[in-house]
Amino acid sequence: MKSSLVNSVRLLGNVGNNPEVKTFEDGNKVAHLSLATHEVYYNKKKEKTTITEWHALTFWGKKAELVENYVSKGDRLLVEGKLKYSNYTDKDGILRYRTEIEVAELQFLNYDSSKTTAANDGIPEASDSDQMPF
Repeated sequence: MKSSLVNSVRLLGNVGNNPEVKTFEDGNKVAHLSLATHEVYYNKKKEKTTITEWHALTFWGKKAELVENYVSKGDRLLVEGKLKYSNYTDKDGILRYRTEIEVAELQFLNYDSSKTTAANDGIPEASDSDQMPF
């Protein structure tokens, strides 16, 4: 994976949920999923300790279609993208903040060929060259 992004994040982890995909009136798609990364170390008592971090990922356009068709809970992904910050007011009037990674490139690390259809005998690459809706 290669990136010219200044705001750049690269993560290797396991998908925590099946993708949630939304299709807009113009046919464009957005997909959301969570990715778990794990850090393993030994503490002062020499006990093996694992820290799991959860990351919110967003995919647009062709990448959203790929995720919709080929990614499911438990799959291993390598993604690269940029951090995006947003906020919203919840139903109780509380201002909430959200950090997510807008994925520019992805790599399937445990691709299951049984998910391939006759019309698509391989997974196309997904990169920044796909058109974004904004």
